[in-house]
Amino acid sequence: MSIDLHLHSTYSDGTFEPDELVERALHAGLTTMALTDHDGFEGISEARRAAADLIGFIPGVELSIDWDGPGLHLLAWWVDAGSPLDVGLEEIRASREQRNIEIIATLNEMGHPVTVDQVQRISTKGVIGRPHIARALMDNGVVTSVAEAFDRFLSSGKPAYRGRLRLTIERAVDLVHRSGGVTAVAHPHTVADEAVGFATAFRRFAELGIDGVECWYPEYPPAQREDMAEMATRVGLIPTGGSDCHGANKPGIDVGTGRGDLVVPDEVVEKLAARRAR
Repeated sequence: MSIDLHLHSTYSDGTFEPDELVERALHAGLTTMALTDHDGFEGISEARRAAADLIGFIPGVELSIDWDGPGLHLLAWWVDAGSPLDVGLEEIRASREQRNIEIIATLNEMGHPVTVDQVQRISTKGVIGRPHIARALMDNGVVTSVAEAFDRFLSSGKPAYRGRLRLTIERAVDLVHRSGGVTAVAHPHTVADEAVGFATAFRRFAELGIDGVECWYPEYPPAQREDMAEMATRVGLIPTGGSDCHGANKPGIDVGTGRGDLVVPDEVVEKLAARRAR
């Protein structure tokens, strides 16, 4: 049986409502799903109600981390609103809002009349991020896709990119554990890009007290997924996985199945729960 521990809804940068994600998870035959929107928990209660006793549901979040290397995102599960982690994220959310204003101002200076109100209408709820600004650029005819908006304007090093405050890896892990949760590095190809780099990074993740690493991921060939899972297990990390589904913001990736060949074994949930209890 399969699970999906990496999903995004309209409360961050996905285009499916939380209850739609639950419907798609049920259609895919999953036993467990997690909602992991960026830096916030607003969609959790809606997803939990929709899941009810139909499918196992784990509340989660995805965190952008400040550390001394390429971009690292940390998934956390069994965390929710009102937790020590939620309190620690208040400053992060405020920084994200200020960053959005700066990006929009820069785009205006470049001659692209995106407005804060327009982006808010696109996001409708939850955390506003760069994908919402990208969709505003699409609506205005500046670009033809979210990917083009990032390539031309919004990715790190591009003219409209602006940084924001992020949790350090040590603080993030501490806040998650104090909130009763567990952690895993998401899509580790953002940290390393070859076998030696992955091995070095995985050892460091374990030393930092991180619980797992996302090995079953749509962008990795099946053989690489298995190799990464073995590598993670050797250093004491739990191999995890998920589709990272964002709906229309990441075309071709669906809940549970990724690009059609993703299978994340349900034993992962038991291993994470055991680590959480310990």
